[in-house]
Amino acid sequence: MTEQFDLLISGGTLVDGTGAPAFTGDLAIRDGVIVAVGSHIEGTARERIDAVGLLVTPGFVDVHTHYDGQATWDGLLEPSSNHGVTTLVMGNCGVGFAPVAPGKESWLIELMEAVEDIPGAALSEGMTWGWETFPQYLDALDRCEWSVDVAAQIPHAALRAYVMGQRGADNEDATDDDIERMATLVREAIEAGALGFTTSRTLAHRTKDGEVVPGTYANERELFALGDALRDANAGVYEIVPLGAVGEQIESAMDEVDWIIRLAERTGRPFTFVSTQVNNAPEMWREVFAACEEARNRGIRVYPQVSGRPTGVLFGLDSRHPFVGRPSYDEVAHLDTAKRAKVLADRALKQKILGESSTAASVSFMPSFFTDLASRLFVLGTPPDYEPGPERCVAAIAAAEGVSSESKLYDLLVANDGRDLLLLPAFNYSNGDSEVTREMLMHPASVLGLSDGGAHCATICDASQPTWMLTHWARDRSRGEGMSLEKVVKLQTLDGAELYGFGDRGVLAVGKRADVNVIDHANLTLHPPRVAHDLPAGGRRLKQDASGYVVTIVNGVITRRDGVDTGARPGRLVRAASAR
Repeated sequence: MTEQFDLLISGGTLVDGTGAPAFTGDLAIRDGVIVAVGSHIEGTARERIDAVGLLVTPGFVDVHTHYDGQATWDGLLEPSSNHGVTTLVMGNCGVGFAPVAPGKESWLIELMEAVEDIPGAALSEGMTWGWETFPQYLDALDRCEWSVDVAAQIPHAALRAYVMGQRGADNEDATDDDIERMATLVREAIEAGALGFTTSRTLAHRTKDGEVVPGTYANERELFALGDALRDANAGVYEIVPLGAVGEQIESAMDEVDWIIRLAERTGRPFTFVSTQVNNAPEMWREVFAACEEARNRGIRVYPQVSGRPTGVLFGLDSRHPFVGRPSYDEVAHLDTAKRAKVLADRALKQKILGESSTAASVSFMPSFFTDLASRLFVLGTPPDYEPGPERCVAAIAAAEGVSSESKLYDLLVANDGRDLLLLPAFNYSNGDSEVTREMLMHPASVLGLSDGGAHCATICDASQPTWMLTHWARDRSRGEGMSLEKVVKLQTLDGAELYGFGDRGVLAVGKRADVNVIDHANLTLHPPRVAHDLPAGGRRLKQDASGYVVTIVNGVITRRDGVDTGARPGRLVRAASAR
């Protein structure tokens, strides 16, 4: 009897996610499950996808996003779903929207806006509330349908404020009763299906009032008790933004790793923490990774979480730039981007603006810009280059043209109707290239993450990281060695799935969930980021398109064809195995 399939992908180059060599073959899907993988599969299907000359991979697992609010109103979840992501994990960095005391919803929105740069007006207009506890939040998400699968973690800041009220928000020490209550709620969240617990200790994460977020100064007694809650539930990942992650108090970085390793050993649970190369101590990461590798050799599960490209800020006429707050610029700032660029191109207005000083707090970090940062601010270009050479920095371009860096930056911002962007690499670019990023990604202790999908809407668009990984690292890199296609796919599939206990996905194998990408890898193209005002209340965000994704399949259903959303919403909430 002839086999009947829903989908039959034939003749593709299969990279199965395990790191094994690619091979040419077919893949058959029925009822949302991969039912056959082989060199030639006989049978009929409702749809046959000719994948000759194309790449076939598992759907990508993004372990570090912030769609906690957006997931309540948006079934599409861009800018992640258009880059091959089929499963995403949110609730990172200790911020989120549950648990929440009645009447404190606006406070959590303001916290998320401050820490993750998600427009508060968009969250206020778009979010549908209706929960108090974290299990109730999961139940609310369970009623949603998306183009990707979604999983959530319980965040420390929301938990602390819920249990301790203003004392928690003010970072007062938790009492024994506070700690016991928080641990109980973490355990309940894990048992209800949360994938883990997250906290932030970096001094860079602050409220709108400039205070550090709740949990930043939590002592070991509190941090260890919350880890013990994961141990007691026998489930969950502990995710941390450690002190020193962005270069502050860098001498304490190893102290942070020490308590993380001690707690990971005590609980037996996996721990993942943000790890970057910082400019004021560019070799510190090596000591951190060495400590983690030694711990891993002893069976302790600690995973430095690293980005696939420099983490940085995008500058643009409709984003961040140093002319905001100058009186003559502010007079035209209300104009739409193209009109503003045209007006600003006037030479007399340019000279007037260049002669003024800014009073805007948002650019108060700029005093040394034209003597220091100009040498680290790069033209992003088309297609965007996230490993730019020194000749692409504003200072070098200005020097070659015999003009000031300030004048050249102004011209770059107003060119092309104000659509062009510049990249300021903040981390993992101390040496002016991506060699450190490659070393981190190849290190046996690390895990790929930090896309921040859904967050930093006006300044960062690293949700496109999966496409950059496939184009830059597995195909195009010219400033050094790249990585094998098999390694790049494994980083984005099985590695993240294993960390978070997704045993049903991340590989192309019989019995696994049918989350699949079919990609024209030879022609895969990452397009420049662009500003869109498509969040609720007209909220602004950066989006980034890609061409070359032939189809993306979630749970056996095609969600995108040639990069275009099909309207299908097979994605659901993924609860931890502890709840299943």
